Amino acid sequence: MSVAMKVALRIGHIKRGVPFAITGFYALGSHTSVQKAFSRLTKDGVLERVSKGFYVRPKPMVSMPSIKITTSAENVAKAWAREHGYKLVSQGQEAAYRLGFQSQAPMKKVFWSNGPSREFRVGNQVVEIRRISSQKLRWQNAPEGALLRGLLVTPPESIEVFELEQAMRRLSLTPIEERLAVKKLCALPLLNGWQAKLEQLGQAN
Repeated sequence: MSVAMKVALRIGHIKRGVPFAITGFYALGSHTSVQKAFSRLTKDGVLERVSKGFYVRPKPMVSMPSIKITTSAENVAKAWAREHGYKLVSQGQEAAYRLGFQSQAPMKKVFWSNGPSREFRVGNQVVEIRRISSQKLRWQNAPEGALLRGLLVTPPESIEVFELEQAMRRLSLTPIEERLAVKKLCALPLLNGWQAKLEQLGQAN
């Protein structure tokens, strides 16, 4: 079976609208032959290139099947992070908004990462990646991670202890989980300015 056929066969099993990297196909043949296969499939409309090295199988719009849609810039950014093993978390302003520390949602989708800073564009969507200290990326998908990033961009004097308690409720933590989260946050030098209020929060729980 030719490399082009192997590539086409594997692509046929990939879900439409899900971005993927060409690097996962290089085991099927030489880099040149795989790249030629991707180029042909893109020219034929089977694939669409959404970023350097990343492609997607477009899918028809439900309401208008004649119109093909690809994916979101956010999905491409997440695929890029997975491919390279980078951490990717919502920026502190996003966390602060979701926790009730800020009343205005960020105007632009921004992620913090330990990978290089860059932008992803798909249509009129733009997602920005900002390289940041690994300490600020701790507890990537955990509630205490969201609290950490929200607190990092919020002046301690602008938030009262009862507002921290409300943020905990937004995260749906159990009392035990709240105490553990507060203990972890108190131990971080990054949050020295929040120490007193975090301790009060811990005592309240």
